[in-house]
Amino acid sequence: MAAADLQGKYQKLAQEYSKLRAQNQVLKKGVVDEQANSAALKEQLKMKDQSLRKLQQEMDSLTFRNLQLAKRVELLQDELDLSELRGKKNKKSGESSSQLSQEQKSVFDEDLQKKIEENERLHIQFFEADEQHKHMEAQLRSRLETLETEAAQHQAVIDGLTRKYMETIEKLQNDKAKLEVKSQTLEKEAKDCRLRTEECQLQLSNLHEDLSSRLEESLSIISEKVPFNDTKFSQYNALNVPLHNRRHQLKMRDIAGQALAFIQDLVTALLNFHTYTEQRVQIFPIDSAIDTISPLNQKFSQYLHENASYVRPLEEGMLRLFESITEDTVTVLETTVQLKTFSEHLTCYVSFLRKILPYQLKSLEEECESSVCTSALRARNLELYSDVKKMTAVFEKLQTYIALLALPSTKPDGLLRANYNSVLTHIATILQEFHDVMKDISKHYSQKAAIEHELPTATQKLITTNDCILSSIVALTNGAGKIASFFNNNVDYFIASLSYGPKAAGGFISPLSAECMLQYKQKAVAYMRSLKKPCLESVPYEEALANRRILLSSTESREGLAQQVQQSLEKIAKLEQEKEHWMLEAQLAKIKLEKENQRMADKVKSASGAQLALSTQENPVLLNASAVQDQEESADKAWQEPVQSTSLVPDVESREDLIKNHYMARIVELTSQLQLADSKSVHFHAECRALSKRLSLAEKSKESLNEEMKLASQNISRLQDELTTTKRSYEDQLSMMSDHLCSMNETLSKQREEIDTLKMSSKGNSKKNKSR
Repeated sequence: MAAADLQGKYQKLAQEYSKLRAQNQVLKKGVVDEQANSAALKEQLKMKDQSLRKLQQEMDSLTFRNLQLAKRVELLQDELDLSELRGKKNKKSGESSSQLSQEQKSVFDEDLQKKIEENERLHIQFFEADEQHKHMEAQLRSRLETLETEAAQHQAVIDGLTRKYMETIEKLQNDKAKLEVKSQTLEKEAKDCRLRTEECQLQLSNLHEDLSSRLEESLSIISEKVPFNDTKFSQYNALNVPLHNRRHQLKMRDIAGQALAFIQDLVTALLNFHTYTEQRVQIFPIDSAIDTISPLNQKFSQYLHENASYVRPLEEGMLRLFESITEDTVTVLETTVQLKTFSEHLTCYVSFLRKILPYQLKSLEEECESSVCTSALRARNLELYSDVKKMTAVFEKLQTYIALLALPSTKPDGLLRANYNSVLTHIATILQEFHDVMKDISKHYSQKAAIEHELPTATQKLITTNDCILSSIVALTNGAGKIASFFNNNVDYFIASLSYGPKAAGGFISPLSAECMLQYKQKAVAYMRSLKKPCLESVPYEEALANRRILLSSTESREGLAQQVQQSLEKIAKLEQEKEHWMLEAQLAKIKLEKENQRMADKVKSASGAQLALSTQENPVLLNASAVQDQEESADKAWQEPVQSTSLVPDVESREDLIKNHYMARIVELTSQLQLADSKSVHFHAECRALSKRLSLAEKSKESLNEEMKLASQNISRLQDELTTTKRSYEDQLSMMSDHLCSMNETLSKQREEIDTLKMSSKGNSKKNKSR
């Protein structure tokens, strides 16, 4: 990112530099043009100056000549005066002198006339030259003013450009400092990135090993546990439990709750409408309290009296549908079985409307034929006649499309999935038609009620009944409008929620598969609930690692323990065999002992006589009691009891028993020593196996660490190369930017010099013009 920002700033600086360079070229061209114009003006000024000097010289010469002529005229005038005075004094001078004076006077007059003409001509030339000089001076002054204004404008432009160049220089210097700081931060970031890359490489290697092991494990599990992929077949995939979308279920339950509230309002309005219509039939056009009404109206009233049995089930069916949508279920058309119940109840109500429609129409015709019916009332009745037909037709259409929506939960072949959208849109349009029809009925019935209230035969009972019917119709209109707007607002969600089902499939195939799926979902929920038990306290990670090392390095490894268990089982089997053998030996010894005791008892009986006979009679009882106790005792003590019970046996038998006991004790001691030696050998064998296993693990870890070290060294070298390349690139960019800054400084200095020269030249021109 830092390199990209640096590159972007460098490009911006390059673009600004190119713009400034283009502006500099334009300014240079303008300066050269102004220099050429100033040079031309200088030449013109020189030419004008030269012509002015010539005219000045001519003027000076003319003024000098005029002065000379004026002096000459004065002298001539003086001479003339003198001559006149002399003429007066010397009247007597001769005619020759008078003629001479006359000739001289004529010559002087001619000369004077020429001088006067020449002076007049010179005055005219002088006046023309003066006028021309003034005109030229005015032109030059205007030209000088324009040049001064242009010079001031150029000076302002030059000052603005110098200011701009200074700002750009300062900005570039600041950018240079920022870039240097940024380069330092980028170097630090590069170091951090290098460290992070090392850590990431380690993590990547660990993750790769972990994922590879998991992949192998998962592949083995899939190959062993998954016999086939059931998502390929729609029949099997329909049995899979889809992902639980709690938000979808809550939204559907909320929508079902709103629909239930609207249906309850609609059911209440329909009940009121049919009940108050029944009351009206009993009152108008003939009051049943005064006279008998027509058989048609009697039948119509009888049918209207049964409206509750057809209207109430609509609310019950919608309530069942609402209760079937819970958070744990999957709500689609294939699983909403209660929609079929609501459709059946709606079918029953539509059949009720069809049944009462002819009677209702005939009742309106009967009202039109009555004597109290006016033409306006008859027109309203005809409008209601067509409105009632429309209402029944709308309910029939609604029942047809709701029955179609109920088909996927009972007969999946009855409605294709491609037609779900069109069915829902048609239901929305039908509900809107129902609202429009109810608005027409409300409008026409209100007009009819107003006309009937103005009739002279209108009773208070009829007025109140009409008001109740009108209020129920208004409630029906409001309920129909709410249902229509509710369905229009949610039809897009209904269409979108049809795809909710098993993944990678178009939906549930049949209601049976949907039912099986729900059963599987309930089993899965029960299983998940059984799993939600408080977990035992887990072992800390460090302690678990230590236990793992102990488990790997200790003698109680799995294989060693299995071998110990196997050896222990073999020893137990041998000991069981020996136990059975010694139990048999003990039973034989008991039998021998009993026989020996019997034999000894017989000998004592025959030897000792009657007194010993009594004692021998008690001994078998004791012997029999001891034998019973021996049978009830355990197998390990069975062979010791006969020794204690042989008080009458001679010393030889007791000595044999002692020897037998001694050998048995010795055998027990030797067997215990043998078991101890076996356990020690197994312990040493397990320790050797554990040590060999630890050695193999250590070698494997050494090899893995060597590989990681090689990879780390390669990464370090690669990152060092990248760092050197980035450093070089940054240094190259900085050097290029410094070169550009130097070149821009040089161009700016040159422009400053040119501006200074222009200033000096303009100041010189202005001074010369002012002096002129």
